[in-house]
Amino acid sequence: MLAAMRDEIFMTSARLGLRRFTPDDLGLLLRMNSDPEVTRFTGGIKDRDKTIKLLEERILAYYDEHPGLGIWAGVELATGEITGMHLLNHLWGEPDIQVGYLMFKNFWGKGYATEMAVRIVRYGFEELKLPQIVAITELPHVVSQKVLIKSGLHRKGERTLAHANYATCGPLAWFERDAADWLAEDAARQSSTPST
Repeated sequence: MLAAMRDEIFMTSARLGLRRFTPDDLGLLLRMNSDPEVTRFTGGIKDRDKTIKLLEERILAYYDEHPGLGIWAGVELATGEITGMHLLNHLWGEPDIQVGYLMFKNFWGKGYATEMAVRIVRYGFEELKLPQIVAITELPHVVSQKVLIKSGLHRKGERTLAHANYATCGPLAWFERDAADWLAEDAARQSSTPST
């Protein structure tokens, strides 16, 4: 099973891989979207109809509409377990490309969110040649803000976004980073890391 799963993975970090979601992942998304703690800072619990719409429109159709971008299932390489989702996609109703994640509780506190965020930002800048990547979090979500800072994004104040999906959020913490600055910092960080 692990071998078959590895065939679907298209991007890896030290401990994680990413694969595309499929229609068979509806149950997985329903489990994630029904957890009030997991969804606390992402608009709250989503019912079956909203989850189906998310899967069909925001995930599956988006792969073809925006090659290279998307929302992907995170896979723990050692076990094959799904850790949650990671994304590099457009903010709802905006031209900006965001990095983000949502993880099952049993994978919190392991550094997985930061590890994969760094890998996705590198992919966005090196392979997709994006000029800038942004991120948003709700203001009380300080843990996520720390993840974004550790992944090399800079806090740039707050923004209120017009799309209905952000209507209940109020002002959001806004993060961004330009490609040249992030890549220079990443290269310096990698060259100073001792090889084993």
